[in-house]
Amino acid sequence: MQFKNTQNALALAKSLLQWFDQQGRHDLPWQQDKSPYRVWVSEIMLQQTQVQTVIPYFHRFMQRFPRVEDLAAASQEEVLALWAGLGYYARGRNLHKAAQQIVAEYGGEFPRSFEAILALPGIGRSTAGAILSIALQQRYPILDGNVKRVLARLEALETWPGERKTEQALWQLATLLTPAERFDDYTQAIMDLGATICRRSRPQCVQCPWQGYCLAYQRQAVHLYPKPKPKACKPQRHARFWLVEDAQGRILLHRRPEKGIWGGLWCLPQSERTADLWHDARQSLIKLLGVKSVKGLICCLEEGSAKMVQLEAFKHSFTHYHLWLHPMYIALPILLPVAGQHCWVSREAAIAMGLPAPIKKIVE
Repeated sequence: MQFKNTQNALALAKSLLQWFDQQGRHDLPWQQDKSPYRVWVSEIMLQQTQVQTVIPYFHRFMQRFPRVEDLAAASQEEVLALWAGLGYYARGRNLHKAAQQIVAEYGGEFPRSFEAILALPGIGRSTAGAILSIALQQRYPILDGNVKRVLARLEALETWPGERKTEQALWQLATLLTPAERFDDYTQAIMDLGATICRRSRPQCVQCPWQGYCLAYQRQAVHLYPKPKPKACKPQRHARFWLVEDAQGRILLHRRPEKGIWGGLWCLPQSERTADLWHDARQSLIKLLGVKSVKGLICCLEEGSAKMVQLEAFKHSFTHYHLWLHPMYIALPILLPVAGQHCWVSREAAIAMGLPAPIKKIVE
């Protein structure tokens, strides 16, 4: 790597801080009152999510949970309802669990050591470093997605940043470049550089304070870096989702298991998609309604007193696969009892419960 000595690293840090003072972002909501709690929540929300998307969620979250004790005391259902639409719901569940751990083990005082913060659910090395640097005035490097991209272009790395050796080298470089003074501003500055200048597409190289140091720019090949992950074809999965509406216009929801996609969220009943609609309906609904109620539902369908309509299928992409959703609408002329993790609710109430985005699309 070209930056192996302190002198070069200091020059880069100085130029970045000068740029940050003049061009950086200083009015983001989590930059006001930089408490460890606020910085932590913002860092979790910003994982794989753009700033403009996060801002309204952060405002609503802070309004409802201004202190870590408020977050710890809330139900997971309420936390996930406020998280709905941000995606990657494990972040919300881990945030809630970590808040409860902070209250139980630290009396509501955010821990101040790297090891203790790293031990909290959902916090990795980079997030711990950001909290310590920005909120607790301790010098630690960060290496989030934006920073990886900046450093990979700076060095014109020929390997994917996610590879173990490459990531280790990037951590070494991130540590070297983090200055001994104003490291909190540097942390924010390098994140800003990646988010606003050294962007994934259409980078603004002419405005970059590191233009003269960047090997990718010197080679006129910024678009080739960072090197992409070796591609693997994403598998495609299919599932039916049942929008069942009773005689009062309420829809049937059930709460998903903690593990798996949309863990802990309320959702429409789901089944595998086969050529036999009746089989799929029985497979999914009998688990929620019980044999007796499902027999009543099937009877209504067979008699023609209930209506079943196949809605348009659509695709929703996750990190590791594509899911094709095949919605089926059933309008029942009767009321059916449910219990446990199942409920009948109005469409308006369902949307307020924080449904996964593609399920909300079906309901709406």
